[in-house]
Amino acid sequence: MSNHQKRLSVPKSWPVERKTETFTVKAQGPHGEDGVPLLIVLRDVLGYVASRKEARYALEQGTVLVNGDANVAEDRPIGMFDILAFTERDEYYRVFPDEGGRLALTPIDAADADSKLSKIEDKTKVAGGRTQLNLHDGQNLLVEDDEYAAKDSIVIDNDDGEIVAHFPYEEGSLVTAVRGSHAGDIGEVDEIQTTPGSGSNNVVVDAGDDSFETVEEYVVVIDENFVGDEADAASDDESSEDGGDDE
Repeated sequence: MSNHQKRLSVPKSWPVERKTETFTVKAQGPHGEDGVPLLIVLRDVLGYVASRKEARYALEQGTVLVNGDANVAEDRPIGMFDILAFTERDEYYRVFPDEGGRLALTPIDAADADSKLSKIEDKTKVAGGRTQLNLHDGQNLLVEDDEYAAKDSIVIDNDDGEIVAHFPYEEGSLVTAVRGSHAGDIGEVDEIQTTPGSGSNNVVVDAGDDSFETVEEYVVVIDENFVGDEADAASDDESSEDGGDDE
């Protein structure tokens, strides 16, 4: 299987210039096709390395952490709500969708880098009476209590994997749109409109001076720490610079 991905066919969420080179690195791991390879973040977005070789060397130093883990490869996909820490630089980022739906890096404080927000896609009962939560990035989490529901969000401690906060999906919840024309917008759920049959439910979100409507699958419950965050390092202008080769 090839380790390369044609730039012209990469997902729209990837912050890369599509016409500068033919190929880029292929994502392999969490988030599936929605994830952006760490190499692209280090090279094309942040400009911290100039090549794949430099990225590998930087990662071998153990000072680049993804969700608290230093044991990562350059093709490890980085996706929505992942936490990136550059300990030598004292820089910390949360991956967050910008207004165009592309993944961007939002600077955060070191204290906020200790845990990660995850959306519950669904849940299943497993042997022993426990519940398995299936999360948006492909991670599975076993819990004793069955207080969680699909579309809720949880905050997971990066050190021990324990749930430290739970945000139910309901009217009044603070949410952000992560896909569609309102990606990056934040507001409170005003109304959840149930669609008969197998169609997606709609949700009306009060965004202060305005409101918008989208499908449930496009919104994620967040907490107040997300309000006021400003996406910085993955703007369209910056992501078009320093394309480089993948080797």
